[in-house]
Amino acid sequence: MESGLTVNQPSVDEVMDEIVTYALDSASPSGAAMETARLAVLDTVGCALAALAYPACTRLLGPPVPGTHVPNGARVPGTTEVVDPVQAAFDFGALLRWLDYNDTWLAAEWGHPSDNLGAILPVADALCRGSLVRPAGTERPRMQDVLDALVRAYEIQGVLSLDNSLNQRGLDHVLFVKIASAAACARLLGANRDQMMSAVSNAFLDNAPLRTYRHAPNTGSRKSWAAADACSRGVRFALLAMRGEPGYARALSAPTWGFEDVVFGGNQLTLSRPLQSYVMEHVLFKVSYPAEFHAQTALEAAILLHPEVGHRWGDVAKIRIETHASAIRIIDKRGPLRNPADRDHCIQYIVAVGLLKGGLTALDYEDAAAADERIDRLRGCTEVVEEPQYSADYLDPQKRSVASAVTVQFADGTATRRVAVEYPLGHPFRRAEALPALRSKFLTNAAGALGHDRAVALADRFWETRDWLGMPVSEWVDEFLPIQ
Repeated sequence: MESGLTVNQPSVDEVMDEIVTYALDSASPSGAAMETARLAVLDTVGCALAALAYPACTRLLGPPVPGTHVPNGARVPGTTEVVDPVQAAFDFGALLRWLDYNDTWLAAEWGHPSDNLGAILPVADALCRGSLVRPAGTERPRMQDVLDALVRAYEIQGVLSLDNSLNQRGLDHVLFVKIASAAACARLLGANRDQMMSAVSNAFLDNAPLRTYRHAPNTGSRKSWAAADACSRGVRFALLAMRGEPGYARALSAPTWGFEDVVFGGNQLTLSRPLQSYVMEHVLFKVSYPAEFHAQTALEAAILLHPEVGHRWGDVAKIRIETHASAIRIIDKRGPLRNPADRDHCIQYIVAVGLLKGGLTALDYEDAAAADERIDRLRGCTEVVEEPQYSADYLDPQKRSVASAVTVQFADGTATRRVAVEYPLGHPFRRAEALPALRSKFLTNAAGALGHDRAVALADRFWETRDWLGMPVSEWVDEFLPIQ
């Protein structure tokens, strides 16, 4: 090559350029976003601690080769594991997602932005402990750095989800987790623009998984670790980028072989709003019940009807659930429910338990609880219908409601009142109401793994103060070591 000449490089696809620029931006997120991120970290870690009680989850944890030792590796909260950050991202990601209890984002593509903590916390922990090399001239990352990275991951995943539906193409939302995790972790690792471009573009080029494991007849436990797999892939792409692996500037728009032609049928991927702090500020917390979020309002309505219905279950002739189109698409299920993964995504099952028991816990999805013949009887007389206004309000950016209504008719011709719930507890419109319950949820989740006294002490410190945001990440993670 002659001196002074450069190779003509293709321009970067606009969406990737926006993501890269945002992920590298030095501006701090809004105060409201950082405060919500504080709550999100605590809530998500609590969900992970609760999952430690489920052997179907814990059997997945640990290095692929038993006994592998990683000096100064990342710790997985609530466990004694010390593993490499790619494995830690899978393990922690599986724990926090297992019970379908972490926060939610609903748009054209639904998902769980806190899944990204599965990647972010282990990478920050490994940087803090020294198994990953910190950017030159930087101190050990602190928890406020985790919150900053988490706000950015929420924004990337959530804004991608606003107008770009993967589910309508039979693909799973965890692709957006992978992209967001890759970008957030590359930021923590000190990526420059080329390295960030590598991490993001390789995440886009990675396989977009079929979501068949979330639907009959294939519903299974993979839906509880799919995001963990995405987290670990995101970490891997960030680490490869830091080793000099190149990126792909036209990963989206390349004719025939690009993401838009192959995955989106020739349609353009878009970002409908600037990347700022919108998603974190408006995220939906699951507060009271570990149920798929589209069913939360129907469950709240059913619980309100429990005093009228629970003792009369044998007289029920018909249960009518009016809800929005997205709920019908993914959780309207009839026929046999073969496992907990099937049951926690069935609106009829969730409503039946709420009517019968006046509440719902993760144990209500297990085989022993599902053997209760009353549940299937109520499922069999339930109809689910779309209320068009609910579907419209679900997509309205000024509302983002998740509305449902439940009415129960009895064999003697009488009926309950129609109970409608527009916004579930945990929606931004009910945030203040949700805060005490969110703290109680953390206490309950942490107590099983760490004991009641430690859970109370952690809640008192982390929920009531903010001084821990200056803690080195490794010291904060060590607060969640199990009882020896």
